Amino acid sequence: MSPLNPKVISVILALLISAITSGFLWFVPGTPGGTIFIAGATTFFATLILVFYVLDYLIFEEINKIYDTIQRLKLKDFNLSRKKITKSVNPLKKLNNEIFVYVAKKQREIDELRRMEQFRREFLADISHELKTPIFAAQGFIHTLIDGAKDDERVRDKFLQKAAKSLDGLDALVADLLTLSQIEAGEIKMHRERVDLVKVTHEVIEQLEPRANQREIKVKLHTPQDQIFVKADAYRISQALTNLIDNAIKYGRDGGKVNVTFTEDKKDWEIEVKDDGPGIPPEHLNRIFERFYRVEKSRSKEKGGTGLGLAIVKHIVNAHKSKITVMSRVDKGTTFSFKLDKIEEKLAGF
Repeated sequence: MSPLNPKVISVILALLISAITSGFLWFVPGTPGGTIFIAGATTFFATLILVFYVLDYLIFEEINKIYDTIQRLKLKDFNLSRKKITKSVNPLKKLNNEIFVYVAKKQREIDELRRMEQFRREFLADISHELKTPIFAAQGFIHTLIDGAKDDERVRDKFLQKAAKSLDGLDALVADLLTLSQIEAGEIKMHRERVDLVKVTHEVIEQLEPRANQREIKVKLHTPQDQIFVKADAYRISQALTNLIDNAIKYGRDGGKVNVTFTEDKKDWEIEVKDDGPGIPPEHLNRIFERFYRVEKSRSKEKGGTGLGLAIVKHIVNAHKSKITVMSRVDKGTTFSFKLDKIEEKLAGF
């Protein structure tokens, strides 16, 4: 048995105090032996119980809790909330509580810093790769022209068009990066006002019609009303719809359909954009809104895009106090949906 065990310490202290009490009474004249024995025994058991309680419940138990807290730090296991930590007048218990709260807070900060560092490394790697592709392509075409290909009119025009296309892609990437960074930093505020959702959607479909025609895809709007008024930022919602419908056209089936559907709820209008493409495997669904994440990188590169469209959509929808959801089945197509606050006709003066 360890010498620091509270039982051993309690027994030793109880024996000492009992011996001192009995010894004192022994030297008192006329004290009966039975009284000395009873006093010694009573003192021993009373001291044993009292000291054991103090050591075990008020000191050793709390020291063990502090030790457990340190062990949790090593294991990063801090699941208790501050509400579960009871207040106490025991200074050791209060110390343990404060250590637990402080260490848990610092551990969360460390974990967040590590997560952000990992995100920074991945982002730098991704952005370097994304910027390198159009820059190197444009460089190659221009240097080829400088080296003499400019004298051939047919080759010159072809290479200039390809260089321009690469630079247009670079411009789109930088513009999307700037937009995404401004939204995340809160620099772009949503100017929510009365918006005719049907009108905005028709404008987006008309804008993307040439691209849909190239693949013989029909984009159809299904709406129960000629006008639907929602509380939204017209420009940003148009941007979000453009990204969603453009994605549906890009990844839809040749000669297929893209359906945009409005469904009324009590307080909202739900917007759905559905394609009939190859769908998204389940293991990718929780990551498709990340920057530069592509389900099939080679095919995505062929179809163009910056890899930031869905990330921008997510932030725009979140800024409207809504949430975008995705449902997809392999070979059955993909549906993106989100909701916007409805404005009743009687509130048309909003």
